[in-house]
Amino acid sequence: MDSFSLDDMFRGWFVGDFSPAVSQSKDFEVAVQRYSAGDEEAEHCHKVATEITVIVSGTACMNGKEYAEGTILRMEPGEYAQFSAVTDVTTVVVKFPSVPGDKYLR
Repeated sequence: MDSFSLDDMFRGWFVGDFSPAVSQSKDFEVAVQRYSAGDEEAEHCHKVATEITVIVSGTACMNGKEYAEGTILRMEPGEYAQFSAVTDVTTVVVKFPSVPGDKYLR
């Protein structure tokens, strides 16, 4: 068994076609991301990948609407989203396929 630290991964991304990664995959990416209240992500889209975000704990605002723990959000390619943490938030994000550079800011 190998052991890794989420803190050693880039912004919580630990599976995908990038480095560092616990497992390399061109098929999908996985991240556990932790945000403090007030943190924001710039509005962006993916032209190729579909992104699924699970709010594991806390409350977040995406595109002006608040979502609580247990919400699952699916964003299709070309769909823009803006994220902000209303409270401390932990998310799990799955993106498929894993395409380096497939992030476009508005």
